[in-house]
Amino acid sequence: MDFKTKLGQLRFLAITEGISYLLFALTMPIKYMLHNPLPNKIVGMAHGFLFIAYCLWVIIVAIEKKWSFGTTFLAGIASLIPFGTFIADSKIFKKQ
Repeated sequence: MDFKTKLGQLRFLAITEGISYLLFALTMPIKYMLHNPLPNKIVGMAHGFLFIAYCLWVIIVAIEKKWSFGTTFLAGIASLIPFGTFIADSKIFKKQ
């Protein structure tokens, strides 16, 4: 993974955004069962930042690589599905 390229940065964002999304599985029970909202708040802020960055980078890379609408759409939708960004990385980004 080359962090100097936009695609390499997108791959990194895809993995970190996916991890932050999955961390909600840990912080939600802490918030509601242990009545401690702080971990969820921290993960939520990080996830929000990573989500926005991921969406922007999908658009930037799509323009740079001249992706079709379908590829761009699938890469964007991947951020809404658990494990979706990991799949997008392996099926779309890694092949570029």
